[in-house]
Amino acid sequence: MLALGAAGVAAGIGLGILAGRRAAARHLDLHGKTVLITGGSRGLGLALAREFGGAGARVALCARDATELAAARDQLRTDFGIDAYTTTCDIADEAQVRRMVEEVTAHFGQIDVLVNNAGIITAGPFAAQNLDDFKQVMAINFWGPVYVTTAVLPQMRERKAGHVVNIASIGGKVSVPHLLPYSSAKFALTGYSEGINAELAPEGIFVTTVAPGLMRTGSYRNVTVKGQHQVEYALFSVLDSLPIISVDVQRAAQQIVTATQRGQSELIVGITAQLAAKAVDLFPNVTAAVLQATARVLPDAGGPAGQQPKLGYENESAITRSPLTASNQQAADEYNEHLHHTIP
Repeated sequence: MLALGAAGVAAGIGLGILAGRRAAARHLDLHGKTVLITGGSRGLGLALAREFGGAGARVALCARDATELAAARDQLRTDFGIDAYTTTCDIADEAQVRRMVEEVTAHFGQIDVLVNNAGIITAGPFAAQNLDDFKQVMAINFWGPVYVTTAVLPQMRERKAGHVVNIASIGGKVSVPHLLPYSSAKFALTGYSEGINAELAPEGIFVTTVAPGLMRTGSYRNVTVKGQHQVEYALFSVLDSLPIISVDVQRAAQQIVTATQRGQSELIVGITAQLAAKAVDLFPNVTAAVLQATARVLPDAGGPAGQQPKLGYENESAITRSPLTASNQQAADEYNEHLHHTIP
């Protein structure tokens, strides 16, 4: 048994070296490639559209809101000379996903790179969350990427080529208090992404799992908050805006495009996220104690009123409009986050 185990370890190391060489030798020329980005109308999705389009890719964007898509399309064309194809789609609806993938494929001929970017965040204490919150976030943040990947994979398998980029989160490696539905879905997406990375490699298909930390996208305005709404929103908006903790979204998008070109299996975006991932790997019990201490000082559920979901921009205060969030306020203007959204 020991000999068998040693042989297995040796084989694993050998395969790892070969996989590393495979990725290191790759540089994907994006010119003329079709890149489909879900949730591409604002935030990180819009930043990625700029970067992929700037590298010569043909860009297709999908999102639920036609008005947001039109604004994104106009911005890309006017400011960056990128002629993006846009189509509405709720990725939580499998039938809509199939229709959307067929439409994009018919327009461009094929999809070379899929970026599963669409997602939502619900912030608030576990005591304020219910099963519907978990189901809703799982539907968009986990099942959505599974549906879109499943719809795109047949053509990639037929060509024995393609790349799937899954925008997970550091919340899919470290379960942060007051983000439990979000972290649960991102843990699921991380497991799915790492699994298909292994199983699709023999078919010539690359998979990159991206774990960003907080990013200055302006999307904090559209987070769903529960519990003590104004306090939760103020905490989230300030943390999401601090340069030491959060990352400039365009810089993050550049790193993601580079990781795609290189065929990286994983990308952790931001030094804070990288440190958190190392901490939970090397010191799991210490990390758990820190998270427990954090949960103790965060606001409680705030009674029955805290069970009702509200969007961030409905809870603005002097803090959320202060210089502390100035960089994110600017990002909201730049990345199409100032249009008022509704709770899904």
